[in-house]
Amino acid sequence: MDDLEIRLLQPNDIPEITTAFEELGWNKPAAQYERYLVEQGRGESEVLVAFEHDVFAGYLTVVWQSAYQPFGRANIPEVVDFNVLPHLRRRGIGSRLMDAAERRIAERSPVAGIGVGMDADYGAAQRLYVLRGYVPDGLGLSSHGRRITHGQTIVVDDDLALYFTKNLCP
Repeated sequence: MDDLEIRLLQPNDIPEITTAFEELGWNKPAAQYERYLVEQGRGESEVLVAFEHDVFAGYLTVVWQSAYQPFGRANIPEVVDFNVLPHLRRRGIGSRLMDAAERRIAERSPVAGIGVGMDADYGAAQRLYVLRGYVPDGLGLSSHGRRITHGQTIVVDDDLALYFTKNLCP
């Protein structure tokens, strides 16, 4: 894994990233990464990209002011939109991205936050976060930014999430 480079997103990365996701049939258009660059330029977030042997492998975004209200109120930075290309998973790329994100977050906050989807597509991420020491925030499920209440009927989609935190101070 010595040939893995992790750095901030740059404008010339966008075509390779969008092509990689288009080949998977995922809807991740160039406009999304152009917006990320603007937000990164304003200091609202940082997008960490991973390249293995100079080929795009994955990325994640650290948002300094979380839209998830409990994190936002507590000034807990959140890792969002975390993706490693499926054919490159289980090789440590995601762990190295998380290591880099946690180092950056620790410079500003003693706690990192992350949300994870609740269907089987997120199973690997759910396991990764628990194995890295993230614990549920204790507030239950959220969907579209709102807490789910007992007895409520919801749609299981990418917005249904459980949020976790990790204390970054030893």
